[in-house]
Amino acid sequence: MKVAVLYGGVSGEREVSLTSGQGMIEALTERGHEVTSIDFHPERANELLTMDVDVVVSALHGKYGEDGRVQSLLEMAGIPYTGSGVLASALAMDKARAKIIFAASGIRVARDVLIESRESIDAKVAEWGMEFPCVVKPAQEGSSNGLTIAMDEAMLREGIEKAFACDSAVLVEQYIKGKELTVPVIGNFGKEEALPVIEIIPKNEFYDYESKYTEGGSIHVCPAEISDDLTSEVQQAAVLAHRALGCSGYSRSDFLVSEEGKAYILETNTLPGMTPLSLFPVSAKTVGISYGELLERFIELAIERVAK
Repeated sequence: MKVAVLYGGVSGEREVSLTSGQGMIEALTERGHEVTSIDFHPERANELLTMDVDVVVSALHGKYGEDGRVQSLLEMAGIPYTGSGVLASALAMDKARAKIIFAASGIRVARDVLIESRESIDAKVAEWGMEFPCVVKPAQEGSSNGLTIAMDEAMLREGIEKAFACDSAVLVEQYIKGKELTVPVIGNFGKEEALPVIEIIPKNEFYDYESKYTEGGSIHVCPAEISDDLTSEVQQAAVLAHRALGCSGYSRSDFLVSEEGKAYILETNTLPGMTPLSLFPVSAKTVGISYGELLERFIELAIERVAK
């Protein structure tokens, strides 16, 4: 097939996307596809409308790649693409609104306060009620960009300013100490299935950017060494989150399990990292799906979604 791989982009996750894209380009080329690689920039958006390809495989992460904007261009061009559609991509990228959907679907979420303007900071800090530690993060960024674990009001306010430097809205969330779990989901149209759960054990105190992307920054245990009941709970929640947002193709939902054993969903990633050593491929490998086979499955699901 003629395949275009979109990668790079202009978000804070550009470096991660470059690595994901390179892995995809190499694997798809090895499998005999005619691969065109595009280091995407919004100024090159018109190029997407005139591409002569059978399918687009997206390795973009973050703003201008995972938030529905590129997806809308590809929809107008009539080109099948991997991952979720416009609305699901936009909803999943907006952590605050995604959490509203999760809660309405019966999935446990952490308490939060959304700050949408600097003028409302004082009122929102008062509303938060001095519950520390707490997590401060941009409402529409990934890979822990702009994230702060605030231990007091001074750190909270510093964290809010740091997050506002990345986004126009800031989310302050209840801090939950416990296990970090992530659950990949694959499939379309009610036939989605969860892959094995991964436990993430960061070397740092928190699962920050360094823990995610520095070699040796974290240990990944797959399948996670957790009870059958907890495994079933988070797998079912991941599939439910995928469906509630309207995702298609694949997604990966992240969870925290408190010391009391309660699982809280953090977010759903519609285009999770896809280097050969990323979490999604590692989980797939434990059930016998190779990296190349996984990419082929994503392409099949993209074409199936258009045909439907």
